[in-house]
Parts: sequence; C-alpha cells; structure tokens
Amino acid sequence: MRGLYLVTDRGLCGQKPLEDMILQAVRGGVAYVQLREKEISTRLFVEEAQRIKKLLAKYKIPLIINDRIDVALACGADGVHIGQEDMPYVTARSLMGKKAIIGLSVETWEDVEESQKLDVDYIGVSPVFATPTKTDTKGEWGLEGLAKIKTFSRHPIVAIGGINESNARDVAAAGADCIAVVSAICAAADPVVAARKLNEIINAALNKR
Repeated sequence: MRGLYLVTDRGLCGQKPLEDMILQAVRGGVAYVQLREKEISTRLFVEEAQRIKKLLAKYKIPLIINDRIDVALACGADGVHIGQEDMPYVTARSLMGKKAIIGLSVETWEDVEESQKLDVDYIGVSPVFATPTKTDTKGEWGLEGLAKIKTFSRHPIVAIGGINESNARDVAAAGADCIAVVSAICAAADPVVAARKLNEIINAALNKR
C-alpha cells in the first residue's frame, strides 16, 4: 500500500455525479478507491459498486468496499475495509479469500496491538486529525501517535482523518505509507487537480524517507 487513497462521500460531491468524481480522481493519480455508502439500499449499493468496479478495472485500480462484505462479494470487489465494530477479521478473510485486500481501522493503542496478530493488508489509523466526515471516533492520533504506530506495527499504514494539502507531507513523513482523503477530493472543484497535487506531495515525502 502506497500513495493516495480515495474514500467516497456522495454528500460532499455537490452537483458532481459520484462516478464522474471517482474517474477524475483516478486520472489525478489515486491508487485505491474505497466506496463508502451509509444511506442507500443494498440493491443500489451493489449496482453502483458493479459500475465502479468496471470503471476502475480499466485503470487497474483496486475497489475496496467499506464495511459491507456482502456488497464486496456481490460486485467482485478487490477488498473490504472493516472497523472495530464490523465483522471480525478472521470471518471476513474466510469469506473474501486469501487474495482480497482487507484493511482494519485502529482507533486505540489496544486496537494496534491486537492487529499485530492478524494478517490484515493494512491498518487504517483513524483519525489522524479531527474531521467532520467521521464523528464516532475515540480521539485523534496526531502526528506523534502515527509515528509511534509506524515504529511498532508490522503492517502498512493508511492514515485518514482531516488530511489535505496543508498537512499531507507531514503525515507521510510521520509514517503513513498511504494517505486516505475524503473531502479533499470529493468536495474539490476540480478532483483531477486536487488528486494530482496530493499525489505529488505524498510521493515527494515518501521518497525522502
């Protein structure tokens, strides 16, 4: 896991269709796309995921589904991202198979320690900074917390939460292998430009480590 990771939020897209925003973000250099839907029906989620999976396949970009393993299986997604309150990792792995990308959110130090026992593909350090797109969290990790996790963990780190052009360099320098953003791209007037700038910042910082 390395680079820029988009987590979708249709509410932040304004008048831009979600699929158009995703396509623009990919053209700007996004390496992973996580489809997150909290308020639409399972049927619509599956249909949308199937369309986006087909769209991303042309660019060889993995599609990761947030929380919903049933949707991931139904659309043939490349992976899932699960939280601490979702299906246990072992069960998710048995359903998704060995080749699937499975990411796990860590919100406390206990979560980080427990993740060491699991063969997850990455841990999602959440949130690094406070963010209005996710309010049910247990506090912010900050750059020091992120650096501590990097020193301890055996897993690649995807950092998320309040990350944008102003702080992406510091987050990558502190230990994030991959940086996930929501509003920095979804709410951008030009997702191509926003993604391209973030990608340049991230890659420059990673290359200096």
